Amino acid sequence: MEAGVFLLLLFPLLGIGSTLSFYGDSISFMAPEKEMGGTFKVTFYHRQNGKSNCQDQSSFSCDSGVCTGFNESSVLQTDQDSTGQGRWCQSEGHTTATILTNNASFSLSDSGCCWVSNVEGKTQWTTYAELDLGTRSDTHTVNSCPVTTTVSSLRVPQNCFSRIRILAHDPDGDEVKCRFATSGPRNFTLDETTCTLTSTGDIETGIHVFELMLEDFSTNNITLTYSDGTSVFREASGMNSAPLCKVKLQFSIEVLLPIPNCEAGHVQPIFLYKTPSHGDILHATVGQTFQLYAEAEARHASIHDFQVSGPQNMTKVFKDDVLGKAEVTLSWTPQLSDLYRYVPVCFTAETIDTQSEMRCVVVLVTQASTTQGKATVHCSTNKMTVALDKASMPGIDENFLKLSDPSCSLTSNSTHIMGAMSFSTCGTKIEDKGDYIIFKNDINSFELPTEVITRRKTVKIGFSCQFPKAISISNYYNLHNADYIFTESNFGSFGYTFEIFHNSSFTNRVEASAYPVQVKLLQTIFMGVQARSELPNVMLFVESCKATPDNNPENSLSYYIIRNGCVEDETVTIYPSNQTAFNFGVQAFKFTGNYDQVYITCSVILCEPESPFSRCAQGCLKDPSRRRRRGLSRETGSHYITQGPLQFVGQPFPDTAENSQDVLMERSGTLPEVSPPPASPGTKSSGEGWEMRKIFSSNISTAVFASAFLVSVVLLGIMARYYRKNRRAEDRNVLIASEWEN
Repeated sequence: MEAGVFLLLLFPLLGIGSTLSFYGDSISFMAPEKEMGGTFKVTFYHRQNGKSNCQDQSSFSCDSGVCTGFNESSVLQTDQDSTGQGRWCQSEGHTTATILTNNASFSLSDSGCCWVSNVEGKTQWTTYAELDLGTRSDTHTVNSCPVTTTVSSLRVPQNCFSRIRILAHDPDGDEVKCRFATSGPRNFTLDETTCTLTSTGDIETGIHVFELMLEDFSTNNITLTYSDGTSVFREASGMNSAPLCKVKLQFSIEVLLPIPNCEAGHVQPIFLYKTPSHGDILHATVGQTFQLYAEAEARHASIHDFQVSGPQNMTKVFKDDVLGKAEVTLSWTPQLSDLYRYVPVCFTAETIDTQSEMRCVVVLVTQASTTQGKATVHCSTNKMTVALDKASMPGIDENFLKLSDPSCSLTSNSTHIMGAMSFSTCGTKIEDKGDYIIFKNDINSFELPTEVITRRKTVKIGFSCQFPKAISISNYYNLHNADYIFTESNFGSFGYTFEIFHNSSFTNRVEASAYPVQVKLLQTIFMGVQARSELPNVMLFVESCKATPDNNPENSLSYYIIRNGCVEDETVTIYPSNQTAFNFGVQAFKFTGNYDQVYITCSVILCEPESPFSRCAQGCLKDPSRRRRRGLSRETGSHYITQGPLQFVGQPFPDTAENSQDVLMERSGTLPEVSPPPASPGTKSSGEGWEMRKIFSSNISTAVFASAFLVSVVLLGIMARYYRKNRRAEDRNVLIASEWEN
């Protein structure tokens, strides 16, 4: 630990120290507040998991000489086992300490006995946290620690363990890494970047205990300045940089006996679509009731409760029905002391024999400044539109609103603020919610980077479209990306279609049911981009098109066929089209290595045709640095559209066999058979199998011909012998007759 680090030792009273049923704990901090005289007010919340009644667990105390002031709340039980068996419970208390320090950081720790009886044989537990007290150059405040917790008792059947996601949210947007604080249980592995536990082999039944350390690292280069005037530079997520905060998380997992069926929703409950997703950030307002709703289903088991890890005074209303479904409503009213607190909330759906996955969210408590405007959402087959009622958001300036992807903007009229987007653009996220598929986006307010103060209200409006899995999702969201909808203030709503066509007439597109489109090497693939706009006169410009082996356009393995408006692949042919279309053909290719698919991603722009300085007018730029800065009224931003996959099957054939441009046949959008090019001598290629088949077929024909020839020779020999024999008989008869005549 660095020099000058002060220890805040937290010693338990007899309640915790003597308990024999420690199931784990977590600590979450509010942002430290710097006070007059160089002191800090540090408030932290401590949740502890145990068995039976948790109300008698102790609070914390602080060493004299470290804190000038100390205030601890009473510890309250927040949740317990509803079966009456006293299998688990959780409590929460909070402590506020005034830290006397001019140094870089402080740490707090606690220890006791005993862990619940476990496979690893651990008895002593240790709570630990360490916080850097430097003021960050990016936020101008002291660092905020990662937020985490778990429910009291995690349970999973031995044969159904796949993963457990741990909440790891950082209020400053830092990168959070998780690691085992001590050696982890056998055959469990931890993904440090996603904080996800998985199994690497057979795991033993019984209770396993876990001690994780969560650490945050800035994603930008920052400087930390301390009370004594010193400062330290921290490199962005540097391998050798010390973490800004360390928080230890302790919990236990009970591995149960195997069950016959691990299908989610069969015996193990599965969450349904109304349930928040893991890691969601929810908002609550001081003095107003916040509610969280969750729903789960187990078709062959009874859900009797939801286990919850939440703040003090959070109430739970449980409801079930006869169809295997159950729901819970969590209600909580934040107080002024909770202002700007990040509250972790985790929950599971419980049956007698098992439980659902654990989901965790973070609730941010703010003053009544977040505006939830009235929004109307329309969901169509491949896009969604949102209209915000201006009357529900008085004083809101639409110029300071943005979608999840800020490159997509909003339009407005006298009464509404509007946006339109397809399910694959503008930052729209796709979530699988058990029996539903949901497409989500949101509208947020933002501040200009140059602003020091603001008097605008914060806006946070989420909207979504949901479709049941019971009907064909392809009716709503085709796997092939055809329609892309964008909105920009000066161009209104506009869209692009990106299609693969059967031939160079570009009139007969490959149907969605034919994707992935099966192709063969060396054949021309015909592709077309079409722009559609509310404006009567626009021009389409395709700035670049590149291929990748997957649908990630940022894949480092890529190949440009068009770049900066210039054709780069020698097989590309540009076909004549109108000013809102771009049609081209390119010979099919594949990436070297074990790749059998290709996706094509194009960057497209719309321009006003009469503008001589737009990107469309510039055309091919061999030197990208010569590109002029775009005028907002003259062209749109660059938007990316993707098509594919092209899936390679069979073998190619020489271009001489292809006399027609009708490459894509009508049968499910596949390509005709083609012959492979000759392989180099001594080289084993993908065409070798075809050559062997050709040789083999030739040998069979030769063998059949030879056999037929031999049979013919034998038959001719037999016939010749037959005729010779008959001739001899006739000659003999003639001689006999002559002798009688004589």
